[in-house]
Amino acid sequence: MGLFFLPGVASAADIDGASLSLAWGVPFAGVLLSIAVMPLVVPNVWHHHFGKITTGWALAFLLPFAFYFGIHAAWVNFIHALLAEYMPFVILLTALYVVAGGIYIRGSLRGTPVLNTAILAIGAVLASFMGTTGASMLLIRPIIRANAQRSSMTHVVVFFIFIVSNAGGSLTPLGDPPLFLGFLKGVPFTWTFQHIWPDTLFLVVVLLGLFFVWDTWAYRREPAQPAKVEAAEHERLGFDGKFNFVLLAAVVALVLMSGIWQSPVVFDIAGTEVGLPGLLRDLGLVVVAVISLATTSHRVHTANQFGWDPMFEVAKLFAGIFLTIIPVIAMLKAGTEGPFGPIVRAVTNPDGSPNPAMYFWATGVLSSFLDNAPTYLVFFNTAGGDVLQLTTEMATTLAAISAGAVFMGANTYIGNAPNMMVKAIAEDRGVRMPSFFGYMLWSGIILTPLFIIMTYMFF
Repeated sequence: MGLFFLPGVASAADIDGASLSLAWGVPFAGVLLSIAVMPLVVPNVWHHHFGKITTGWALAFLLPFAFYFGIHAAWVNFIHALLAEYMPFVILLTALYVVAGGIYIRGSLRGTPVLNTAILAIGAVLASFMGTTGASMLLIRPIIRANAQRSSMTHVVVFFIFIVSNAGGSLTPLGDPPLFLGFLKGVPFTWTFQHIWPDTLFLVVVLLGLFFVWDTWAYRREPAQPAKVEAAEHERLGFDGKFNFVLLAAVVALVLMSGIWQSPVVFDIAGTEVGLPGLLRDLGLVVVAVISLATTSHRVHTANQFGWDPMFEVAKLFAGIFLTIIPVIAMLKAGTEGPFGPIVRAVTNPDGSPNPAMYFWATGVLSSFLDNAPTYLVFFNTAGGDVLQLTTEMATTLAAISAGAVFMGANTYIGNAPNMMVKAIAEDRGVRMPSFFGYMLWSGIILTPLFIIMTYMFF
């Protein structure tokens, strides 16, 4: 579920994941099940009270944790989750949401199969250079607007999540947080492109082909378009709010700065160390968002149907996720000694050599439900952690870890942050999106067979 941010320097009271039982993961599972089930069973209750329900699950973790480990440990880990993880997440997501919401693509945007496929292809390319979140926030509104006259467009948004919000971000460290962490560990900037481009090309091209066939079939079943849509076809393509492209570049620059710049200046806040680069990044992102709001005309925001409800929804849900996931990540980091030990041990062959296919699936399945950045690091270290060896003689193993962390984020709504944001924006504009399990049915039918084929082809 990682977003394109790095917390900088961060530490908190260590939790011995090896000593934890799976029961500590119940609140996290409760949040996920609430997101999955309650909108179907009690939609009105969920719509009006999802923030309170998420808070309840967070307290179901924090209060027992404070009782068992002490109030100080609970406070320290709460502050760590807030300052080192959640706040950078929300600040960056808000900045991208605001900046992308200030760019209006005008012109003859009619949702034909050719145009829709072209937008998805462009988004797949952009995702590796401005992050999956940046590309998703930039293009989701135009593609929804282009298809506004269509009666069936759920498949458009689902494939958008598959391609733009996930698969497209696999070619550079700018695309997705796990790859950026690998870059900071010493993996060359171009290594991912050199070793994963065949995997990415296969996945993206097949998905684009499937989408084009599906969308063509759906388009032909649409009723005749109103005459006013036909009249709009001759409007010239262009952009309003162009200054936001400069601000978008500033967002990418701030994120790169925070990851590459090493500063000895560190601020200790209740046991969490916040580095100067991360602090300046977050302040810079806030400034960028304020500048965007101040300089973007009301006409552009109105045309984009810009509103805060999707942002509020994602912020509330992920607050509970970031808190309840604390013990789950600790158990994962415990490696073979923790409750997830069987999964970690499964990636190694009996002779002690790594099994790239198992690395692909273990990293991918866990990244579908947990934060893909720490999951990447766990298996990076499980494979030895020697960057020189991993990028040469063990290149297939590192490629499997990288591909699993990025590609399989598309398996669930919470597998990658832009998934949930795209869903929220689409629903805010009246698109009927699948439920949590309904979406997993889509990904299971479409993506899982492709991942199986890729396992035999590449790993």
